[in-house]
Amino acid sequence: MATPESTAGKADARSEHTPSNISPVKGKLGVMIPGMGAVATTFVAGVEAIRKGLSKPFGSLTQMGTIRLGKRTDNRTPLIRDFVPLAGLDDLVFTGWDIFEDDVYTAARTAGVLEKDLLEAIRPFLQSIKPLKAVFDQKYVKRLQGTNVKTGKNKMDLAEQVRQDIRDFKKSSGADRLIMIWCGSTEIFITPSAVHQTVASFEKGLLENHDDIAPSMIYAYAALVEGVPFANGAPNLTVDLPVMHELSKKHGAPICGKDFKTGQTLIKTVLAPGFKARMLGVSGWYSTNILGNRDGEVLDDPESFKTKEESKLSVLEQILQPDLYPDLYKNLYHKVRINYYPPRGDNKEGWDNIDIFGWLGYPMQIKVDFLCRDSILAAPLVLDLVLFLDLAKRTPELAHIGIQEWLSFYFKSPMTAPGLYPEHDLFIQMMKLKNTLRHLKGESLITHLGLEYYD
Repeated sequence: MATPESTAGKADARSEHTPSNISPVKGKLGVMIPGMGAVATTFVAGVEAIRKGLSKPFGSLTQMGTIRLGKRTDNRTPLIRDFVPLAGLDDLVFTGWDIFEDDVYTAARTAGVLEKDLLEAIRPFLQSIKPLKAVFDQKYVKRLQGTNVKTGKNKMDLAEQVRQDIRDFKKSSGADRLIMIWCGSTEIFITPSAVHQTVASFEKGLLENHDDIAPSMIYAYAALVEGVPFANGAPNLTVDLPVMHELSKKHGAPICGKDFKTGQTLIKTVLAPGFKARMLGVSGWYSTNILGNRDGEVLDDPESFKTKEESKLSVLEQILQPDLYPDLYKNLYHKVRINYYPPRGDNKEGWDNIDIFGWLGYPMQIKVDFLCRDSILAAPLVLDLVLFLDLAKRTPELAHIGIQEWLSFYFKSPMTAPGLYPEHDLFIQMMKLKNTLRHLKGESLITHLGLEYYD
């Protein structure tokens, strides 16, 4: 029989190291959003509705999720928001940029995601948020046109204007800290080039209006130079570039991305790990979507779709690892389609046909029809990322490493250190996220080994 001495120091241990130095939460947290469309307005309106007691924060890990500490028999399972010091919803203040002049109430009505009665209940608050003029060039998002757009002598001038917007908002809102999160449209496909390699080459490119510097990169540059953390909710390169890694570390401004993991890809990151765990083969996975909101319209352009396609296709390759399991996945045929269908609005339909095979190679099929609400799935991700990035900014151990890989849980195409493949398995991503929080607080990491219960 095990003695108290023999079990000491196992999973029962409350601390493996000294907790990280996390600055306390104080004052307001300013949330700055490039792209005040369906996702952004659903997020802002949702936060205000929750603050007024009109609904609850369903879908938000930071607000409703718990975290197990120590052994299963310890019965320590606090809410995440009670375990780590996160900003409260009442601390949040908002601004953003958009190519349309509509205030958040009008933009939310146009997006058609939330019911009119809910919007009316918070109308004065939403009308008080009016978008700043946006950095925009139709070359990078060909299906959109707008008039609420900045002008400047070059891209550096535009970046300086965004930096001034950041400083002005911090002063006018009384915010103690700021976060920027891209909720704008998918830009055309761009590959990294020489202009993206260093701060010097990038700033030279800004002055010379280099074609490989898209508007989202201008926002990211402005934010990071101002020391503001940046999350990228679209598949654009944006901060997934050497220059942004350098700026992030230099200014202690954490970064993460890319592309919010909401509908069809969320389902893939749930199902594919299950197939691999049971050694079931996959011969084909056909995915198609119909979507009628502004995102669907933008993705109707082949160059923007190419950016999204790269993000969506990479998921299965990384999860199933065909090089390690060639008999099961080497010949997998994976096809993704997105079709713009205006009558559907924000209510996207993602349809998957999956051809699998099992014992002795006998074939089977799975069909998934996910009638989802794209912005409803994305809004709580925005909230979690805002709060977790603010936590990272207040934690020196995280702030100066740049890329926040522990936030991969929220993205289709997670950022990693150069040369490191991304982890796409949703359950491994969740373990990474929660173990990071345990690490920050000096708690033992959970391995689920469980042998200590049987000593």
